[in-house]
Amino acid sequence: MGDQAQILRKRMEASREPKKARTIAVVSGKGGAGKSNIALNFSLELINRNKKVIIFDLDIGMGNINILLGLQPRKTFADLFDGYLSIFDIIEEGPKNLHYIAGGTGFNDLLQLDDRMKEYFYQQFHRLEDMYDYIIFDMGAGIDEDSLCFILAADECIVVTTGEPTSFTDAYSLIKMILNHGGKMPLHVILNRAKAKKDSKTLERFQQVVNQFLHIEIQPMGIIPEDKLVSEAVVRQTSYLLLNEKSPASKSMKRL
Repeated sequence: MGDQAQILRKRMEASREPKKARTIAVVSGKGGAGKSNIALNFSLELINRNKKVIIFDLDIGMGNINILLGLQPRKTFADLFDGYLSIFDIIEEGPKNLHYIAGGTGFNDLLQLDDRMKEYFYQQFHRLEDMYDYIIFDMGAGIDEDSLCFILAADECIVVTTGEPTSFTDAYSLIKMILNHGGKMPLHVILNRAKAKKDSKTLERFQQVVNQFLHIEIQPMGIIPEDKLVSEAVVRQTSYLLLNEKSPASKSMKRL
């Protein structure tokens, strides 16, 4: 797995020097942490800062990005390998000129990538690197063989957790697995849906535990508070940044 990720990284970096696009994997140890919502609003705020951004929804068969946006994609990531389309054939456009590649929302879209498919993806991925400032990988919850390969090849990794003990435990296990498979990229953590000021202390303790037992510095990237507007945005199928940029969650995302 480490060898596959190293090959992927080398091929992603070989497209041009110096590399323009920065690839960030957004991950969580379990479902329900709000990872896809973080990836979406983070991307939109980057666009607010005049960056060009594309999101890959890599939760294949159970993708959320198009649902959060209330959009029906023409193609999904799985379609890339159906007749081996050009990657430009599956890029969709969302609000504020956000580009995304949908993961699909039906189990028929579930996909196992063999070596030939991965090789084709690498070739197509190269074509995007001089078009965007940021490429965001919105990974599925947890880790499997395919997702780990993408995570290890990213320039950075953002781990999304909540203040629940089980969420922290799963986030710790995910970080440990990344490290055990040779991950050396900078790791950041976002505490989502924080309900009280004490959650910031909990995040500090989590950082200390990771430092003590895994011997790495994981950087606290920020805290997104519990905000009823987030649920409202999900129901209305839009981002909370677009719904109200002055809400507590939106203000925190801007700082983050």
